[in-house]
Amino acid sequence: MNLLRKTIYCLLAALVLVGCGTKKKAVSTPVPEEPEPEVPTWHTCLIQGAQATVSTETDRISAAVTMQVVRDSMLVISVMPVFGMEMLRLEATPTELTAIDKIHGQYAQTTFADLNRKLTPSLNWDILQQVCSAELPTGDEKARLQYLFGDDTIELVINYSPRRLDVPVRVTSLPTKRYTKVDISKWL
Repeated sequence: MNLLRKTIYCLLAALVLVGCGTKKKAVSTPVPEEPEPEVPTWHTCLIQGAQATVSTETDRISAAVTMQVVRDSMLVISVMPVFGMEMLRLEATPTELTAIDKIHGQYAQTTFADLNRKLTPSLNWDILQQVCSAELPTGDEKARLQYLFGDDTIELVINYSPRRLDVPVRVTSLPTKRYTKVDISKWL
């Protein structure tokens, strides 16, 4: 009986020792890092003295432009073809466009949806904001965009001047009380 008892103790001791030595190690799998939300690199952008050229099959117009942007809020494009006087102004929000012709005392308003009924490819707030802040994939020196408006091809070329970020800009809407409202299709 002694021998049997010793054998059982030895087996139990061996099992305990073997059990202690075979701990399962937890395998940690790397947890994929969640991408950090993209933080805007600027809040306001100002580009003064850029040269913009709009060409159609029959006309070509060049002018100096100033572009002021408040990210994701509003932008103002001032067209100054002569002596730095603002003659045409385009104001845009993420949903609406307002064009003001100061020479003829007229203005017109439209939405991107209405404009895109005749324009191919579509123009939206993000594209316009990229154009006005020199953030198109083509770089910050020159932009070239082509659109089809009905049967006419419109090409916009902008030669950018250096942009200034996070500087004070004046992007308030111009009061339109002194201007006559016209249908945007008159200009297009």
